[in-house]
Amino acid sequence: MDDQYLDAFIRESEEAITELNNSLLELESDPSNTEAMDSIFRTAHTLKGNFGAMGFDNAANLAHAMEDLLDEMRQGEMEVTPDLMDLVFAGVDQIEVIVGEIEEHGESETETDEVVEELRAVLEEGAAAAGGSETVDDGDSSDSDESFTTDASVSDADIDGDTVDERVLQAEISVGESDMLGVDSMLAVESIEGRFDILDSSPSRADIEDGEFEDTFVLYLDGPDAATVDAELGTTGKVDSFDVTDVTDELVSDTDLGSDAAEDTDTGSDTGSEPDPGAEEEHSVDEIKSVRVDVDQLDDLHGLVEQLVTSRIKLRRGVEKDDLDSTGETLNELDKITANLQNTVMDMRLIPLKKVVGKFPRLVRDLARELDKDIEFEIEGEDIELDRTILTEISDPLMHILRNSVDHGIEPPEEREQAGKPRTGHITLRASRERDHVIIEVEDDGAGLDVEGIREKAIEKGVRSPEELDAMDDSAVYDLVFHPGFSTADEVTDTSGRGVGMDVVHDTVSQLDGSVSVDSEPGEGTTVSLRLPVTMAIVKVLFVKVGGEEYGVPIKNVDEITGTEEAKQVNGQEVIKHNDEIYPVIHLDDTFDIEGETANGDGMLVRIRESERQVALHCDSVNSQEEVVVKPLEGILSGTPGLSGTAVLGDGNIVHILDVVTL
Repeated sequence: MDDQYLDAFIRESEEAITELNNSLLELESDPSNTEAMDSIFRTAHTLKGNFGAMGFDNAANLAHAMEDLLDEMRQGEMEVTPDLMDLVFAGVDQIEVIVGEIEEHGESETETDEVVEELRAVLEEGAAAAGGSETVDDGDSSDSDESFTTDASVSDADIDGDTVDERVLQAEISVGESDMLGVDSMLAVESIEGRFDILDSSPSRADIEDGEFEDTFVLYLDGPDAATVDAELGTTGKVDSFDVTDVTDELVSDTDLGSDAAEDTDTGSDTGSEPDPGAEEEHSVDEIKSVRVDVDQLDDLHGLVEQLVTSRIKLRRGVEKDDLDSTGETLNELDKITANLQNTVMDMRLIPLKKVVGKFPRLVRDLARELDKDIEFEIEGEDIELDRTILTEISDPLMHILRNSVDHGIEPPEEREQAGKPRTGHITLRASRERDHVIIEVEDDGAGLDVEGIREKAIEKGVRSPEELDAMDDSAVYDLVFHPGFSTADEVTDTSGRGVGMDVVHDTVSQLDGSVSVDSEPGEGTTVSLRLPVTMAIVKVLFVKVGGEEYGVPIKNVDEITGTEEAKQVNGQEVIKHNDEIYPVIHLDDTFDIEGETANGDGMLVRIRESERQVALHCDSVNSQEEVVVKPLEGILSGTPGLSGTAVLGDGNIVHILDVVTL
C-alpha cells in the first residue's frame, strides 16, 4: 500500500476519532443536542467508509455496527444512557487501537467480533442489554502516567509480603549508553543480586537481560532502608545512575486494601470502586507527526529558497574573484534571507493547543465516571499555538495534572453538598499568550491543598527544616509538592494526592525552559500554572563576561543595562531601585563560584524584566548580542538551578545560557 495514502488515512482517522469523542461527550451531557448527534453520525459514517476503502474490514465492521446504533439514537428509537455511551466509547477506543496498529505495522490484528456482537445485541434487545457490558481493555496503548510517575508500577509488582524480611525498596536503574545493553544490564542485576534479594522487576528479568527496555529498568529489593541501598548501588559495577524509593507502605496498603490501594498508588484514587482495567491505558497523546501548513507559507518558503540559491551563486563568484565588496553585500543579503527563513519555518512548526488537549474531555469523563463524581470540564484558548516539540513534551504532564484534579481536587458529590458547594465540580484548562510565552492553567474548584499537612510532610520527609518552613509563605509551601519526597502513597492521603509525580512534571517543564507553580485556597480549589516559551530552538541572547567565563542571558528577559553606581546596601543585601521598585542584585561570580577580579571597574548590572523576575545580574562586562541554538541540559545536569541550556558558538566554544527564574 502506498505509504503516502496510508499516512493520510491515519492522520485523518486520528482527527475523526478525537472529533467523535468530543461530539459524543456533548451528546451525553445534552441528549437533545441534534447538532452533536449529526456530527457523530457523519464522523462514524466517514470512518466506516475509509476503513472499508483501505481494506481494514475488522474496523469497518465495528464502525458499521456503531453507525447503526447511532442511527437508532438519532431517530429517537433508543435513549441516550450512560451504559449505552460506555459501549459506544468502548467501540471508539477499539477503533483507536486499530489505527495505532495500522500506523505501526501497516495492518491490524485486533478482533472486533466481541464488541460488534454487543452492539448488535443492543440493537436487537434494546438499551438494557448495554448495562452488563464492560469497557474494552485495549491493552496496547502505553500507560501515559508511567512515563513521569516513578512509583506507578508498585501495585503491579508481584511481591509476597510474607517473604519480605525488612523493607521493599524500588530502584530505578540505568546502565548508561551501552553497545551491549543486555550484557551490561545482566551484569548490573547479578551484582545487585549479590547484595540484596531481588523480589521482582519491571520489565521481566529475561527482558532486562535481553536489553528490551527503554533507558531504565526497575528492581524491587529487600533491604534495610533507602540510604543503605543508595550507598551500595553507588559502588555497584555497570550501574550508571539510579533512583531509590521506599515503597513498603504502598505494598502493605496494596496487600491490605486490594484494588483500592493499587489505584491509590497509580492515580491517587481514594475511592472504593474497582477501576476499569484499561482506563489508565486508553488515554495517551502520541507524538505529533504531521502539521498542516498554509499554502501562503509554502509560497514564502519557496521564494526564500530561490533567493538563497541566487545568493549562494553570487557569494561563490565573489570569493572566486576575491571581490570583498561584493562578498560583503551578499553576506548581508544572506543574513536577511536566513532570518526570514528562520521565522517562516518557526511559524510552520507552531501547532494549536487543541491538537493535544482534544483528547482531554474524554479522559476527564471516564475518570469522573469511575470515581462516581460529577464534573464539568472546559477548555479555553485551545487555538493558542506552540512549537511542535513543546506540545509533544507537555501532553503527558498536562494529562497527569488533570488526573490529579479529578482524583483529588474535586470532592465526591455528597461531600461537596455537605460543604455547601454544588454537587458538580468544575475543572478548566485555560491557555493564554503573554509575549513570547504561553500560560497554561489547570484550575479546579475542589478541596484545595492542606498547607499544614504539606508542612508536616516536609518535616517528616526532611525536605525542609521547621525553621525554613516557618519563614515560607503559603505559596512557597505549595510549591513543595514538586519535590520528589512528596511522591508517596502516604502523601496521597494527607495532602490531597497532588504530589504524586509532580516532581517529574516540574522537571519536564524546566527542561523546556519553562516554569510551573501551584496556587491553592483550602476549600475553594487549586490552580496549577505552566509558563512555557512559544518556541525554544533559536534564542537571541546577550553575552556577559564573569571572570574568565562567558554566559548568555536571553534578550527577552533583559530590561536594561546599567552601571553599578546606583547600587545600595539594604539590610546587608545589595539592591538597586527602579520605578519605586527594589531589585536585589545577584553576583554571578558568587553564584557560579568564579574566581578573578572584575575586568571593567565595578562591573555592569543587567536588570531583568519585572514580569520574569525582579532582580539585577552583576557581571564584569556586557559583550555582543547573537542568535544561538539552545540545547537543554540533559542527564545529571538536567534541572540545574540557574541554567536552562547550552549553545555552541561559531568559533566552537560552548556557552551556558542562564535561567533567570531559578538563578
